[in-house]
Amino acid sequence: MTLRLHGIPEAISSAVCSFDTLNGAVDTVVQAIQIGVPLARVEILDDMQMKAVNAWSKLDYPELTTLFFEFHGSPRYVDEQAETVRELAAANGGGDFRWSNLPEERSKLWKARHEAYYAAVNLRPGAVGWATDVCVPISRLAECIGETKADLQASSVPATILGHVGDGNFHVVFSIDPESEAELAEVSAINARMVERALAMDGTCTGEHGIGIGKQDWLVAELGDAVDLMRTLKHALDPHNLFNPGKIFAF
Repeated sequence: MTLRLHGIPEAISSAVCSFDTLNGAVDTVVQAIQIGVPLARVEILDDMQMKAVNAWSKLDYPELTTLFFEFHGSPRYVDEQAETVRELAAANGGGDFRWSNLPEERSKLWKARHEAYYAAVNLRPGAVGWATDVCVPISRLAECIGETKADLQASSVPATILGHVGDGNFHVVFSIDPESEAELAEVSAINARMVERALAMDGTCTGEHGIGIGKQDWLVAELGDAVDLMRTLKHALDPHNLFNPGKIFAF
């Protein structure tokens, strides 16, 4: 085991800002990265997700697409980062820029993100969560999220978008009726369109959920013959298929 220790930053500040449009929020992140702002963390929650967390966590955020930021560094450097991002947000339709460097206030600001999954699943009683994700180059992120959002707005199943937009990764959490085959088919079709869209944009079928069982076919669509090499290496290291059998690709 290798353990790497990193010093605690001299200053840590968190900020939250809501946006009139989803594109405005994504453009703010892209522009911040392009000009070199070293964002320690940046998360996006769409309007449906903010509605869900307000109900679940008893918060009072505007029910609009919202960005959650964290900045690290010296006190002066953190202030400069926050001010730069505040200006970008304002230019892209952002509202009030709420920020703090006090630990207890930072925790309160991030509460919505920390409880997002549970909030999304509980958009309706008795539902279960069905989650998926994709990842695309940052230059295509606004387009990919926008088209996905259109799919979700046309769907009969409640769903939210959230994600680590700094690296092009975002998730969709569906709140489905576990007894409904029709709903499962509907969300599966939306997931297929998400993956096809991501691959067409030179992205990947999953950013962090992993291939597992559900995306084995999409891995082949993404990597082609390289999957055969991966399978050969797996067989060489695990000839009896003992290590997490059935996951990533069929043995």
